[in-house]
Amino acid sequence: MDSQPKKETRNILWYTLALMAFSTVWSFGNIVNGFSEYGGLKAIVSWLLIFGFYFIPYSLMVGEMGSAFKDAGGGVSSWVNETTTAKLAYYAGWTYWIVHMPYISQKPSRIIIALSWIINGDPSISEANVKLVQIASLAIFFVVLYLSSRGVNFVKAISSVAGMSSFVMSLLFILLAIAAPALGDSTQLYDASITAEHLIPKFDSSFFLNLSILVFAVGGCEKISPYVNNMKNPSKDFPIGMIALVVMVATTAVLGTIALARFYDTNNVPADLMTNGDYYAFASLGNYYGVGKLFMIIYAISEFLGQVSVMVLSIDAPLRILIESTDGKYIPSALRKQNKYGAYTNGHKLIAVIISILIILPAFGISNMDELVRWLVRLNSVVMPLRYLWVFFAYFMLKRSAKDAQAEYRFTKKKWAGYLAAGWCFAFTLFACVMGMVSDDPFKLAMNILTPLFLIGLGLVMPQFAKRENQNAK
Repeated sequence: MDSQPKKETRNILWYTLALMAFSTVWSFGNIVNGFSEYGGLKAIVSWLLIFGFYFIPYSLMVGEMGSAFKDAGGGVSSWVNETTTAKLAYYAGWTYWIVHMPYISQKPSRIIIALSWIINGDPSISEANVKLVQIASLAIFFVVLYLSSRGVNFVKAISSVAGMSSFVMSLLFILLAIAAPALGDSTQLYDASITAEHLIPKFDSSFFLNLSILVFAVGGCEKISPYVNNMKNPSKDFPIGMIALVVMVATTAVLGTIALARFYDTNNVPADLMTNGDYYAFASLGNYYGVGKLFMIIYAISEFLGQVSVMVLSIDAPLRILIESTDGKYIPSALRKQNKYGAYTNGHKLIAVIISILIILPAFGISNMDELVRWLVRLNSVVMPLRYLWVFFAYFMLKRSAKDAQAEYRFTKKKWAGYLAAGWCFAFTLFACVMGMVSDDPFKLAMNILTPLFLIGLGLVMPQFAKRENQNAK
């Protein structure tokens, strides 16, 4: 009786999974950040190295865990719970949730940047007063938090449309920029010659200090793990889908970098590239093809809508996963309080406090808007990959148990190979995060170190509150 429904749900083909994963993992902003921090065309080799030595084993490990624990709905925390203890699963769930705080705190400033380009059509946002921008960011955050607490489905509904439009615009830019020399006046473009001098990065301290940005860019594929067992033939189709994903991401990264090199001097990358780079690129593309600011405005609108929807989803979904998949021994019952819309009200209050601190503090130590944007990207690249550590820990523990034999798809059949892959990815991620903390600016260095310590440390306190509450209830 159970076999027929199971067959009906096994309708995901390898290319469908690859497309789903691509939209989850990759964005045009990743290409801009790599171009900015790795010296233009030199980013190409850096991307290829990270794809080959990190992204491929990472994604294939995720596939095996998704297949082994097909009934576990809590993602990483469920994997840890299945292989270790409920307490460690709580810490994994807490990490997965709490690392979204700097990510959410970055979004309001991106919304303001998009609005500035829609209204002004120029990079004047770079000259804005940081304190005023952060005050406006705080106001935007509270508006979006209110929307999240009201369960506004229409905001969530636009996320897929906004995400798809941004994705389509990114591909459009790459295609039109690559084709530009053949379709217009090539004298308006920079030389994007593919030579060893242009491509080979310097493996110096700067290369390693920026590794966290590359790691941050390729993470997140664990979100597709629940779909592994909905594939027609997981053991065969999943690795094909993941290889297709890597090829798609690598192709986009390489061609996107070359496309950007058409409009930027790869030997003199603008200092405000992380703030305005994608808007500059679309504006230059529009001017080149004679449509003025059209491409830029469409992209800015999609960015505005996308950033708002991502904020709503990032406030709601990770918190819901944490609370609904965690044992009551580790989270105070107060955090489980819901309003009539199903939103966790006290959880939202905790988010409000943390995000307010993360938005306000930088205004006291950073006075330049471009520096603020650049630092926020780096802070996210330090904090967000900490959740990946639990993925590799869970895979290591899976290979120690007998449960790896129950997976329809297996990345490694030999336990020692699994230990090696998990250990490598864990060590590399941790190394990249630590290197990403380094800064010549004492304020940024302090924030880079203290932010993850504070956020992770807060998770150590919650079980104590829950324990006291449970003791008082007896």
